[in-house]
Amino acid sequence: MRSVWMSLRYGLLGLLAEGPASGYDLARRFEQMLGSVWPAQQPKIYAELNRLAAEGLIEVESEGPRRRKAYRITEEGLRAIREWLTSGEVDHTLRIQSLLRSAFFWLMEPQDLRRHLETEAAFFAQEAARYRGFAEAKDRGEFGDGPQTRSLRIAAEAGHRLYQALADWAEWAQSAAAEER
Repeated sequence: MRSVWMSLRYGLLGLLAEGPASGYDLARRFEQMLGSVWPAQQPKIYAELNRLAAEGLIEVESEGPRRRKAYRITEEGLRAIREWLTSGEVDHTLRIQSLLRSAFFWLMEPQDLRRHLETEAAFFAQEAARYRGFAEAKDRGEFGDGPQTRSLRIAAEAGHRLYQALADWAEWAQSAAAEER
């Protein structure tokens, strides 16, 4: 569980390295960029922002209406994320419930399995297209041209390729399951 919190921490620091943002804006950016591969719920984001501020990695830049705070990363926070990016082991664990379920497809009725795999294939294809669209928007220069944009383009391509591979897998699984019956 510790790696989940640690990655949220560094995800928030990375987003704040782009510029000041409120907790609401950070939750929206997380959802837009990483929502389907690394979900972050608003209450967890706000709790982590409080921890980051207490540790001096971020600070409140301004406070607006309804006590809405905008945070910015500190020099210490920037050092922390750079250190995280260049040191330590990466957690390569994938927690994809669809793949866990696939180990137990033998327990499903054939018509239920077919419907399930059709739904999975459609979902994964839709997500692949969403990330492809994000990547193409970056290729067209809709988000400027700088190191942040290039990094986001690389991340969008990873999302596209991952979801396309899962869509292809779900299509293949439909054929494989039909052959077994």
